[in-house]
Amino acid sequence: MDNKERKTKKDLIKKAFDEHGGLMQTKDLNAIKVYYRDIQKLIEAGLAEKVRYGYFQWVDEENLSEARLINQLFPDGVLNMLTALFYYRYSDWIPLEWHIAVSKDSGKSRFNLDYPHVQPYYVEPSLLELGLTTGDIDGNPVRIYDKERTICDVLRYRKKIDREIFSKAIINFVQDRTKSITRFSDYAKALHVMTAAQDLVGIWMV
Repeated sequence: MDNKERKTKKDLIKKAFDEHGGLMQTKDLNAIKVYYRDIQKLIEAGLAEKVRYGYFQWVDEENLSEARLINQLFPDGVLNMLTALFYYRYSDWIPLEWHIAVSKDSGKSRFNLDYPHVQPYYVEPSLLELGLTTGDIDGNPVRIYDKERTICDVLRYRKKIDREIFSKAIINFVQDRTKSITRFSDYAKALHVMTAAQDLVGIWMV
């Protein structure tokens, strides 16, 4: 294969990746006659990278947003916990992994990723979309919990959070004039953290 043919094939493969949002499965690549050896050559050339078993991402400076990749890998997930705290500026600690809520019935193997790093939280299906809203990260729309649900989750998992991060999150939420106490109370009841909410945020619950 001469240089012109290589360039043409590369352009066709890139076009296919673009049509799939930058992420393709092995079966999709095979369907356009791109096989194991071709995939390995793309990886060696720095044009593609393995995300998880059977999933590959095209490496492009215009497509380097992890948020976009998270959307494609977990369209049913909801950003929560430390990721949401950082998004709402309730924490200045940059999470080293994406915190995502998914149904407790979700398969565990889907989180065996080489990249990006993900911390899943398994939630009852009936509660998964409680407090769901839409945010924007790097120009990508994302499913994320609102401020009130985020703090309720922080209360639920407070024993797993750094004490300083926890304290700052509560303080920042309390000082946030845009918060809804009514919504917070409703979520706290539904998530069974009303006692913790009253003990830690109680003075501002009126």
